[in-house]
Amino acid sequence: MKSSRPSVALSDSDDQSPTAAGEDFADLFENAPCAYLSLRPDGRIAMANAAMSRWTGFSREELVGTRMRDIMPFAARIFLETHLLPLLRLQQTVDEVALDFVTKDGGKLPTLANASEHRDADGRHLSTRLILLKAVDRRLYERELVTERDRAQEAITIGRQDAELREQFIAVLGHDLRNPLASIDSGVDLLRREGASPRASRVLDLMKGSVERAGSLIDNVLDFARGRLGGGITLERQAEAPLQPMLEQVVAELRAIAPDRAIDASFAIDRPVNCDATRIGQLASNLLGNALTHGASDQPVRFRVETSDDTLTLWVANGGKPIPAKTLGALFHPFFRGNASKSQQGLGLGLYIASQIAQAHGGELSAVSSPTETRFTFSMPLGATPR
Repeated sequence: MKSSRPSVALSDSDDQSPTAAGEDFADLFENAPCAYLSLRPDGRIAMANAAMSRWTGFSREELVGTRMRDIMPFAARIFLETHLLPLLRLQQTVDEVALDFVTKDGGKLPTLANASEHRDADGRHLSTRLILLKAVDRRLYERELVTERDRAQEAITIGRQDAELREQFIAVLGHDLRNPLASIDSGVDLLRREGASPRASRVLDLMKGSVERAGSLIDNVLDFARGRLGGGITLERQAEAPLQPMLEQVVAELRAIAPDRAIDASFAIDRPVNCDATRIGQLASNLLGNALTHGASDQPVRFRVETSDDTLTLWVANGGKPIPAKTLGALFHPFFRGNASKSQQGLGLGLYIASQIAQAHGGELSAVSSPTETRFTFSMPLGATPR
């Protein structure tokens, strides 16, 4: 049967003789930059080129007739018998598998192998042919990748452990600070009741404001730690509990803390709201405190709460410089403080906690800012079910 395979030029000369062509093929086999092996059906080496001899240190005579598995380390033998040879039986070719060989001096030769089975017309196995490429640098690179991956994973694990330890420390510290702070608050109230000079009264007012501010910071820290360590902010919803008295109390407290600032508040809550009133009060307090801190001092802070259709809407607006778009996108990140001045320093948790309270209620907290006003808006469904 005549082959339909096209002829291939073996050199630049079109009149190369068959003898010359055979010599070229022999030289290509012998001096190729890769190792060639041909195995008999019993797994013994029938042919090996000079590269295989040079790489392993075994002479041609020592290689021919030796079973290939006898010049392989134990793990490579297992792979050969359980993976490579069965796969060759199934599909006749296997590409780019890692094979290790033992050198004459006891070293290890890592290679990358392509293998194929040669069969006759009746399907009988005649030989197995392998091309081997040295893989020393590749294996080294792979090991380095694995090492770097393990180091990165270890760093991530240590980072998580450190973060959890920090958050536990924050939670314990915040809890333990409550008692001395409560003592200071009680002392301020006691001195107020006993009567004080006008100057002492002003000092006591400043101390009272500082205590309330510290208490608010501790609440935010504890909420942050609970959220990170406990899976989120917890709620105690009571649809029958009125929300407006809680919000009116929040407004009154902030008016007392900042008596020189105007807070224009109005309420239109005419339907039950399935919410945690204390948490909504905390959200409102954080938003109002933020507006008083960063808003223009000569303009009132506006506070509106209303129910309409099936939604509760609460918003706080203040005048002053607009928030840059880049800053606006990061306002609800923990510990983000934007360009707050030294007199406005805080932990940067107020807006983050407010956003977490909004999410826990199945609602949303958003912010928009223009040269006219900066407005934070919280909305939630009236009958929202717990998260």
